[in-house]
Amino acid sequence: MSGLLPHLPALIVVTPLLGGVLAPLCGKGPTKAWALATAVTWVTFALTCWLAVSVYDQGTAQYFVGTWGVGSAPGPLGAKDWTGIVGIELRVDRLNALVLCLVAGMTAVITPYARLSVAKEIPHDRLHFFYAVWLLCLTGLLGITVTGDAFNLYVLIEISSLTTYILVALGKSRDKRALTAAIRYLFMGTVGASFLLLGIGYLFMCTGTLNMAEMATRVAELRDQRGIHTAFAFVLAGLSLKMALFPVHQWLPKAYAYSPTAVSAFLASTATKVAIYGAFRFLFTVFGTEFSFGVLDANSLLIACSCIAILYGSLVAIRQSDLKRLLAYSSVAQVGYMVLGMALANREALTGTLVHMVNHALVKGAMFLAVGCMIYRLGSAKVSDLNGLGKRMPLTTVCLIVGCLGLVGVPLTGGFVSKWYLVQGALRAGLWPVAVVLLVGSLLAVLYAMRIVEPLVFGKAPEGEEVREAPPSMLLPTAALLVGSLVLGVSGSLKTGLIWTATGDLLGVGQ
Repeated sequence: MSGLLPHLPALIVVTPLLGGVLAPLCGKGPTKAWALATAVTWVTFALTCWLAVSVYDQGTAQYFVGTWGVGSAPGPLGAKDWTGIVGIELRVDRLNALVLCLVAGMTAVITPYARLSVAKEIPHDRLHFFYAVWLLCLTGLLGITVTGDAFNLYVLIEISSLTTYILVALGKSRDKRALTAAIRYLFMGTVGASFLLLGIGYLFMCTGTLNMAEMATRVAELRDQRGIHTAFAFVLAGLSLKMALFPVHQWLPKAYAYSPTAVSAFLASTATKVAIYGAFRFLFTVFGTEFSFGVLDANSLLIACSCIAILYGSLVAIRQSDLKRLLAYSSVAQVGYMVLGMALANREALTGTLVHMVNHALVKGAMFLAVGCMIYRLGSAKVSDLNGLGKRMPLTTVCLIVGCLGLVGVPLTGGFVSKWYLVQGALRAGLWPVAVVLLVGSLLAVLYAMRIVEPLVFGKAPEGEEVREAPPSMLLPTAALLVGSLVLGVSGSLKTGLIWTATGDLLGVGQ
């Protein structure tokens, strides 16, 4: 088994890719393709955990794809040509090891849930196609996370984006608005990808390399060039669209609200997290914090957008009558929390961002799954459908309430830990108004959480309507994610764990 260890960065991407190719061959029935997808996602998760343990103990893992060696590369205008690296590097450090485990783990938990949920929302003759696209989307997300090549990252973003558009559109059987949501996502995603490609093109023109580690070295030497500044602007704009950062968040609410529920949980748990990882990689690794937040002062813009996102997303969530739209606008606010910690760029704030990424994936994923349990039994998920649900579906109700506590940031949940670190980071940066925004955002979260909890507990159920609890195969994955959030909230080893060391690596301060 130890012979596989050096190849794990590649195997993590190849495994779901092969699964995606094989899924259509399983026939049009729902069972075989689902069983294959479940097996593939759990094998992938096991491989990512193995790799993460190795990276945590032994340091960065590298894997070289294709022809690898030294070749000539064009230099920037007015400079001599450089001798550069030829080939694609897969590179896994503590930061992307964490993201890999998060993405693979969330997919492994959601896929078993999807069997009944997806069968209710998508025609049976398309289920094998659904699982093929599901695995290809996972391939793209994992590939984005492991690659050390900027153009390869763009290609993998396109793979994940194209498959995501299809997954959202497959929700049209339950709600025709899924098609318009997918088209809006397609248009905005294409604009974001185009900006990112232009930024990478400018970086290549200036540095003569696509390897991000080499690119970082050369950007440090060329940071006064206008081409580098232009590249930064395009990359930041493209990644902001992918992260759904205010004010370019418009694709997210409809995509989450009208897609199949398992897809909503999958996207909320993985897609924006991988985009935020991409922002980390470019802002901290390629451009460097001194250039990103010192020379260009991009953190001021990001802090402003993040604070507005926290307040705007929460206020709009309070007004929603559809549960999935409420959770979607809540996600706009939660993206604000994560980007805010990144922009503050001190260790406490970065720790808060990474903890919030993990907690939001667990909690929001669980809440979408709980809403899926409602849709499975009731056929809809309006806030009005929650009236008296506590007595009719008690286990689903408990999951929704615990999820609300995690979003608000009640002590003993991961949300409390992340917001505690974010407030510490804001105060350390001397930005007490930002700390106030964080607290106000939490108070607004209480208000939209109460829109869920109040009818669950105190609402009156419609007379004569009998509703059974959701099946165990849907409840167990939902509960497992919430248990993960509670474990994150009470864990005392955070500062010595993968998250704390990952932030140290980002800032170059070690343990």
